[in-house]
Amino acid sequence: MNARDTLISTEAAALPVQSAALPALDFLGVRLTALDRQAVAGIIAARDVRAPFAYVVTPNAQHFVKLDKGDDKDFAAAYDHAWMRLCDSQVARRLARLLFGLQIPLVAGSDLTAWLFAHHIRPEDPVTVIGGSAELDRRLRERFHLEHLSMHVPPMGFIRDPAAVEACVDFVNTHPARYVFLAVGMPQSEILACRIAQAGRATGVGMCVGSSLLFVTDITRRAPPVWRDLGLEWLYRLLINPRGHAKRVFVDSLPLLGVVMRAFLRGRGASGLRDRERE
Repeated sequence: MNARDTLISTEAAALPVQSAALPALDFLGVRLTALDRQAVAGIIAARDVRAPFAYVVTPNAQHFVKLDKGDDKDFAAAYDHAWMRLCDSQVARRLARLLFGLQIPLVAGSDLTAWLFAHHIRPEDPVTVIGGSAELDRRLRERFHLEHLSMHVPPMGFIRDPAAVEACVDFVNTHPARYVFLAVGMPQSEILACRIAQAGRATGVGMCVGSSLLFVTDITRRAPPVWRDLGLEWLYRLLINPRGHAKRVFVDSLPLLGVVMRAFLRGRGASGLRDRERE
């Protein structure tokens, strides 16, 4: 058993791993769902609305670095028990292809959210959101004509308050929806999703998709397609908001290069999860 296994909480470890039937690729110890955006959205939309709550995480460079550090057992547990793990990093994807020969589909959380709203979410579908604001609520209703939108906005730092976490869990339980957007940032969204699943009372699919609802409602401007195609969305965000994104880029995400190179030198970048399973 390796060090990361010992960090997984007993409660979370009792949850079933729900992604075994989906095609996957192993990269840096993370089992990534090997499906494109359209296929992922179709599976989410077709899932039985009465099925037990399952959730989707969208690892970017910052997530891979945090998982490699192994200092957040709740975040690690949330990843271990996610239904789908979708690569949200062009940089990670290109490094995986260049150094390990892996063809990992890019399914950015923002792209998945936009696709769901464009092709699957209907005005009459219940949609539950944890996080956001009155302005986000208003824009979602106006833009997508949502008739059954439910939003709960927890206080800052809620993830450290058991009562506030339980309030979020209860809200999802009492506002059942096929589409549950967890918009409270990383690692709060992922940890909360795991807690909801752990409680065992909710249904629907939880999606930890960062700022995607802000982009889809134009509250925040997203990088133009050419920047995204070049894998430079991070640079675009840095240029338009250097103070807000400098730490995320240079402190939280840049160490991914070192994580990947260490994995490459050890020859373990694409086999870490299989090694864990044998142990």
